[in-house]
Amino acid sequence: MTGNERLITYINSLNIGNPPLLEEIEAEAQRTFVPVIRKETQQLLKLLLTMNCPKRILEVGTAIGFSALLMEYFNPAPCRITTIENYEKRIPIAKANFLRAGKENVIELLEGDAGQILKELTDSYDFIFMDAAKGQYINFLPEVMRLLGSRGVLVSDNVLQDGDIIESRFAVTRRNRTIHKRMREYLYELTHSEYLTTTVLPVGDGVTVSVKAGDR
Repeated sequence: MTGNERLITYINSLNIGNPPLLEEIEAEAQRTFVPVIRKETQQLLKLLLTMNCPKRILEVGTAIGFSALLMEYFNPAPCRITTIENYEKRIPIAKANFLRAGKENVIELLEGDAGQILKELTDSYDFIFMDAAKGQYINFLPEVMRLLGSRGVLVSDNVLQDGDIIESRFAVTRRNRTIHKRMREYLYELTHSEYLTTTVLPVGDGVTVSVKAGDR
């Protein structure tokens, strides 16, 4: 998404990699065509976790558990992770991966529709990672804002839609127009909210990093 594939390849060549189990899970995901966060996004998450050391993490969109395990491993502080997944076929794989890593007591997987589950959560989170259905980000945002603690960090993945985000809605394929419209609304809300300071980064397929204002 950054435009220069050779540059991305070079940057990724500097990546020292992940622990063997995470490498295995990522390879399994690639073989079975399950999307996991890109190498560039992984590095950004590692940096943000190191900077913020969150104790409570919320993830919207578990898939097979790769990103939850990555966040747990690279967070310097002991933490609890709550992650939400709705796709029934991926839930048992994620649970098995948490078990393989010995993190089944650290990572809690909530099964079901994130829109409903978010409304039922009452804890405050230091760090929220949004990586679910892109057309639902804007709908999740009110509850995410309620759950994000003061000075909390919200990271949203895949916000640039392989470059389609800058196109007119009429240049986007008809089946993607609703997602395109909603993602533009989401980016506008993040960047214009009086409660957030947000940057949009051309990392991977686009990542936003938002920090919630503290008590004034």
